[in-house]
Amino acid sequence: MAQDNKVVSLKAQKLPDRFSLPGSLVRLRDVSGQSLKSMMSGFFDKADDALFELADKAATNQDQTAYFDAMRELRLRRKNMTVSVLQYVSRAFNEIGSFRPGAGSGSLDEVDQDSLALVDHSDLEQQVAIDNLINKLRNQHAEAIRLLNVRVSHLVSSVKLDDSQMPLSPEVICGGVAEACSDLEIDIRAKLVVLKLFDRLLVGVLGDVYKDANKTLIAEGVLPDMRRAPVGGRSPSGKSAPAPEQGGGVLSAPSDNAHATFSELSALLHQGQGHSDAGGMPSAGAGLLDTSTLMSRLSDVQAQSVHWGEGEVVPLSQQLQPVFRAETGGRLNAGQVDSDVINLVSMLFDFILEDRQLHPVMKAVIGRLQIPVLKVALSDKNFFNRGGHPVRKLLNELAMSAIGWTEKKTGQRDPLREKIESVVDRVLNEFTDNVEIFSELLSDFGHFMDLDRRRRELVEQRLRDAEEGRAKQERASKATEALLNEQMTSRDLPPQVVTLLNEAWSKYLQWIVLREGEDSERWQAATALTRRLVWSVDPKPIEDDTRSELLRAIPGIVDGLRSALQEIAWDPFATDAAIRDLELAHVDVFQRLVTTSRRPETVEEPEQTAAPEAEPPVIEPEDAQLIEPEEAQPAEAVVQTQEIIEPAQAESLDLQWLDRADSLRVGSWIELIRDSSKIRCKLAAFIKATGKYIFVNRSGAKVAEYQREDLASALAAEEITMLDDGLIFDRALESIIDNLRSSRKD
Repeated sequence: MAQDNKVVSLKAQKLPDRFSLPGSLVRLRDVSGQSLKSMMSGFFDKADDALFELADKAATNQDQTAYFDAMRELRLRRKNMTVSVLQYVSRAFNEIGSFRPGAGSGSLDEVDQDSLALVDHSDLEQQVAIDNLINKLRNQHAEAIRLLNVRVSHLVSSVKLDDSQMPLSPEVICGGVAEACSDLEIDIRAKLVVLKLFDRLLVGVLGDVYKDANKTLIAEGVLPDMRRAPVGGRSPSGKSAPAPEQGGGVLSAPSDNAHATFSELSALLHQGQGHSDAGGMPSAGAGLLDTSTLMSRLSDVQAQSVHWGEGEVVPLSQQLQPVFRAETGGRLNAGQVDSDVINLVSMLFDFILEDRQLHPVMKAVIGRLQIPVLKVALSDKNFFNRGGHPVRKLLNELAMSAIGWTEKKTGQRDPLREKIESVVDRVLNEFTDNVEIFSELLSDFGHFMDLDRRRRELVEQRLRDAEEGRAKQERASKATEALLNEQMTSRDLPPQVVTLLNEAWSKYLQWIVLREGEDSERWQAATALTRRLVWSVDPKPIEDDTRSELLRAIPGIVDGLRSALQEIAWDPFATDAAIRDLELAHVDVFQRLVTTSRRPETVEEPEQTAAPEAEPPVIEPEDAQLIEPEEAQPAEAVVQTQEIIEPAQAESLDLQWLDRADSLRVGSWIELIRDSSKIRCKLAAFIKATGKYIFVNRSGAKVAEYQREDLASALAAEEITMLDDGLIFDRALESIIDNLRSSRKD
């Protein structure tokens, strides 16, 4: 026991030495805490407006519910979430050296090669969202983060720190966000909306947090003259990180995930069977072409590609043939790493140029970027793992913008094609070794697409409004038609009353449905008045008190009719004429009642036997439920209709195709075959009231509409095929990994 006490005492003595913060870090912790608190406050203010706007524009009830759930939960948890993030970051300072953030999925060094893939799995959606946020922060604020890491490492040189353990690292901040979101009582859909908001509203703002953190340490005298972080940064041991191995092995610097990813890809490349070098270079017996000479020769090829003809696509392997031709007429080899890069870039563009999602014209335009992209990949191995790399982002943006593009008619202006071609031309003419041009072009192209998207959204919104208005009108017409058919069937109504019901009264009933709906009290009252009106001109069955009941009911019926027609501003002269006709009809009814009452009892018997025949289709006055026209048919007719329709549906529509139709989401792109031509269009709206799927072209013009069964039939007949509008670079990289792994197993 005494020995145990001594052990505890020994640990207690070491903890203060290891975990006591230098004064400069205490100052940094306090200042950054205030900055983060202010940042979170701004986030919640903007998040409320952003979620309300998203809910207002939501295309489905499911999306709208997710946005409102997220909005409500953020309002309730605002204070708790702020405190949670601040406490998490504070722990990273107070437990420096031992604190490990929970966000992030670890480096690829820890991943088995068989699991190396870009997986999109529902169980990992939240982790993927956090990882994307981490990557975006590291990419956008790389220099400020590196400077801060070096300064913090300088202050605690005795502590071994991974980059992720730095107190203000993206992993720490995003880990705090993840922990704050873990307590939200909302489903994963709404939680992903919240994480997306952090991505959208915080990434740019956090740049100021990192700048202020560096300024704070500079003011404290920590490496005040350092303007750029040392190349390679600082390894966990505090020594400079080792240079990358040229053989494609895994690097020893655990923070350098980009090199680790390239190493993994390179390992897969070499273990694959039967892959060929992109440039067709011999494997032995040739001279070596160093990287600088290779880059120079690639620039020459790039200059020549400016003069390619329209629509011309030259594979990378063919473009590289003159690059590896020696002056003596022999062949040259690239170094191992450069050769791996060439093969990977070649595979990437092979995928892009074979991708059916892109129009051949757009493939040709984007294909002209092969040499510039290769030059970037040769000079920066981060290119393969850095999701936010400007070149990767530009490729993705160009491909996504072209997903719904179709060729214009001769002489017709095409702003999108002109813009994409201008971007490619600038790269070919101006890019040498400064990657900043891609960032500039990405920003400019993003601005162009934002303007284009707003214009299309306005057009699509007008279309949705028109379709929803038409759907409501159709629903109102069907409800009105069902009610009138129900009441007029098997009734002997005067022609002038039939005209009144089908014209003026029909308009009033539709107006009620459009304004207040079929579940409203106004609709129930209008339904009851319709029944009384029809009954007043053809009372069935006739009983002893029918005449006295009519005398009591007619004034209220006439007043109700007049008031209703005035409410919809019906022509007052036509209203007066209709009411006069109704009064004449009522006079005829009273005359028939008088005649009927004077008949002998033997005459009344046939009337009584005939009454039950007319009873089935008559709805009792107190029954205010609206029934569909099919329900008013005799049972035999309904069965017969089902026998005709159901076998046809079972034969033509398999359940999987109905599920495919249901899985379509607003914004999904499809390719439609019509009259032997292919049309690319997007699902702009699903009109729930009528079950219609509305498709528009890239300009926002309506090109097709389908009911659910028709859409499923078109999918089954391959008249409609789905287009994948995901990030083309990521899809290409995933395809490469799958292919290399498959060839290795073979």
